[in-house]
Amino acid sequence: MGAKNNESFDLLSVFLTGIPGLEPHHGWLSIPFFTMYIVAIVGNSLIMAAVQADSALHDPMYLFLSMLAVTEVGVSVSTLPTVMGILWFDARQVDFDGCLSQMFFIHTFSCMESGVLLAMSYDRFVAIYNPLRYTAILTLPRIICMGLGITLKSVTLMAPLPILLKQLPYCHTNILSHSYCLHSDLIQLPCADTKLNSILGLAIVLATFGLDSLLIVVSYILILYTVLGIASGEGRRKALNTCVSHICAVLVYYVPMIGVSVMHRTAKHASPLVHTLMSSIYLFVPPVLNPIIYSVKTKSIQQGIATLFSCKRELL
Repeated sequence: MGAKNNESFDLLSVFLTGIPGLEPHHGWLSIPFFTMYIVAIVGNSLIMAAVQADSALHDPMYLFLSMLAVTEVGVSVSTLPTVMGILWFDARQVDFDGCLSQMFFIHTFSCMESGVLLAMSYDRFVAIYNPLRYTAILTLPRIICMGLGITLKSVTLMAPLPILLKQLPYCHTNILSHSYCLHSDLIQLPCADTKLNSILGLAIVLATFGLDSLLIVVSYILILYTVLGIASGEGRRKALNTCVSHICAVLVYYVPMIGVSVMHRTAKHASPLVHTLMSSIYLFVPPVLNPIIYSVKTKSIQQGIATLFSCKRELL
């Protein structure tokens, strides 16, 4: 019996789905998708380069922003090969091990992004609650430890998912409902009980995204309480203004995620196109919007990017 399972496993191919109902237009649709990838990767890479190059941007806030940019480049690069492969070449077939690897990286970088957003909310709380000791509390070694902790937590939590899926028997050709591999799709495919996988997946979601979002809300309640204690109206306005970009980043990340979760549970019979669009918004929109939000709202980032280009011009 084990030999048969291994044989079916070795022969397994996974077939991805493009954009349902719009297959004849994939060539045209590749233009906005590729544009989004370029904006996401180039925009976030510019933020990382600006923070690294400009010593004025070595404050905790910008170091956390650089971490956020790393996770968003990671998410974009993880989905790019299969999405553009389908839109450009109609390349739907994916090796199962490759699919598991893509699933692992998508979920790991998404989990890291949620953890970094939580770290950024803590950064804003410390900056407003105790501004005089801000840099003494959030020292570079502590920030590095926080980044390593977020990475280790994400990798450790996500590693069992592909390992467990690889142990299950797959008896037929498998078609996924997206143009990339997600755990929620893959657990629908095995010819065996996947209750353990489902329970583990739910536990991971609650321990990461659920807990992170709850702690972010708590952070902002404490921030609001602290701001209300500031005597001057101008001081309150300035304090809240430092949080605007982060609030936008949190909303851009969590609102589509909540929308996808609600769709999966309450609108199972909705058009496949709707499900595809919601999932695409969740994965593609935050990496595109966040560098734009921070570049528009944060003058230091604007100056850092301008300095980066001026330095390159001088070298040429």
